[in-house]
Amino acid sequence: MKAIGVRKYGGLDVFEELKDVPKPKINQKSPTDILIQVKACSVNPIDVKVRGGVYDDYPDYYDRVESMKESGGEKYQILGFDGAGVIEELGNDVDQKKFKKGDEVYYLATPFRQATNAEYVLVDQSCVALKPKSMTFEEAAGVPLVSLTASQCLIDRLGIQEGEECAILIINGAGGVGSAAIQICAKLLKLKVIIATASKEDTIKWCKTMGATHVVNHREDILKQIEKLNLKVPLKYALISHTTVEEYVKVCSRNRTPFPALTIDDPVTSLLFQVCIECLAPFGKMCSIVQGKFDLGPNTAAMAKSLTFVWGLLGTMGYFKIKTNVLQEHLELFAKLIDAKEMQSTVTKTFDFNLENLRKVHDIVEHGGTTGKMTLKMI
Repeated sequence: MKAIGVRKYGGLDVFEELKDVPKPKINQKSPTDILIQVKACSVNPIDVKVRGGVYDDYPDYYDRVESMKESGGEKYQILGFDGAGVIEELGNDVDQKKFKKGDEVYYLATPFRQATNAEYVLVDQSCVALKPKSMTFEEAAGVPLVSLTASQCLIDRLGIQEGEECAILIINGAGGVGSAAIQICAKLLKLKVIIATASKEDTIKWCKTMGATHVVNHREDILKQIEKLNLKVPLKYALISHTTVEEYVKVCSRNRTPFPALTIDDPVTSLLFQVCIECLAPFGKMCSIVQGKFDLGPNTAAMAKSLTFVWGLLGTMGYFKIKTNVLQEHLELFAKLIDAKEMQSTVTKTFDFNLENLRKVHDIVEHGGTTGKMTLKMI
């Protein structure tokens, strides 16, 4: 089958067209797998970090990645961790009341298996749902990873209740996760005050389109801007969905032998942690999907306010092999909201799937500044 992958980790040039890659087969060890013909896939910051050899949200990630071998014995990895396509085959234990051959679906692919920069991919049924009927494959491919990350952070980790009388601060509201988080806060959780950060005219407009009630500039003093809003409800929650991916890769590359140090001090992200601590009301909660150093210890504002901090890592359940259908349930819910026009696509650009364009999109994501999501269409 057609596929693009890496035989080694590094810069954009490590991507190559893989020849004679076998079509994935469902086996007895994974009877809940679904074989999907990929119609579109997306690129996320995790793709950039994995390709660069610097992904360290797990202490042993590169030791646990499933590697396929060619006849010559060389290993390679196929990236791309969410997408949309058509069901080709069902495993014996797949719920056939939910799925059948030919169904159009969207899905989250695990970073520990061969993924979706290919014609076909195997995905466990717990991470698959029927795609929104009102969306194209290219639009639907941009939904799973960012929307599931946002919902896990907001609902499962922060524990925000529907209609709660509070405000939330979302760092980088125009990014993929930020865009999804704003919509979930507005349409699903029905929060009255949603503060997003953005710094350009087009990204400010984008955040408001997604449902933000206020937008502050993250290149200026965030605390002062929030104080001027004279909020009538407590700023109880903060979600940090931003990191400087290019700087992250550079720092990791300098430190890894051969893989990165476990703690990366990105000064931009670390500053945002501190800003959130200063902005939050007493007993507030903050969640981050990106790394940074910060102090919650004695003699700090965080301790004085009795703040709670949690990580939002979407792959934790898969890493520890926790069996749950929560991701599938959330994907089903998103499809209903999208078809009811309560949520919308965050895809702003789509490219044909080929080596040149995959490198191009990785380069854009790595250097930051993107609005929403970018996807690749299989041709």
